[in-house]
Amino acid sequence: MSMFSNEEKARVSDAIGRAERKTAGEIVVVVAAASDDYLFVPVLAGAFAGLLVPWVLIFFTPLGLAAIYLTQLCVFLGVSLAAMPRRVRTALAPKPIKRLRARRHAMEQFLAQNLYTTRQHTGVLIFVSVAERQVEIVADAEIDRRVAAGTWQAIVDELTTALAKGEAADGLIAAVAAVGAHLAQHFPPQARDHNELPNHLIVLQ
Repeated sequence: MSMFSNEEKARVSDAIGRAERKTAGEIVVVVAAASDDYLFVPVLAGAFAGLLVPWVLIFFTPLGLAAIYLTQLCVFLGVSLAAMPRRVRTALAPKPIKRLRARRHAMEQFLAQNLYTTRQHTGVLIFVSVAERQVEIVADAEIDRRVAAGTWQAIVDELTTALAKGEAADGLIAAVAAVGAHLAQHFPPQARDHNELPNHLIVLQ
């Protein structure tokens, strides 16, 4: 099932087009279902649970070593299987790891969507990783030289709040408008400007 309806995709695309008409900058919006599969989580969870089992059984039960080992193995397998569904393993992944994965995926998309190839180095990526509930704004070098540090954080915070409310499309439209306003201030449109990158919302399932 798509994360966005066709009508929502069209609204976001229209917002990108409106914002870009007021600036020489380029805005690309990418929404990813997840930034990693976190397959290491079930193994770690199972191993952690399995390591705790002998301490409990040795001190509080009369079981022998063979029975304790078998119980430990069963606990490892059971916990690993219980943590295998994607939603579970993503929820169990440490937040710092999820932030790092989302940041890395955003940088990969900045390159994959050719934002670094714009003529004036004025590309901006608005990236959302849904499973991690993480928003990243990545700007090319020329923008970073002119836009004050911390400028994007307020936009990130507002978009994150909108996502939490289930208002993804409206949040993206507002974020695009806010990014476009900053770009228009520092990079006004020029006579020979042309659209270098696609305006449509890119959804990675």
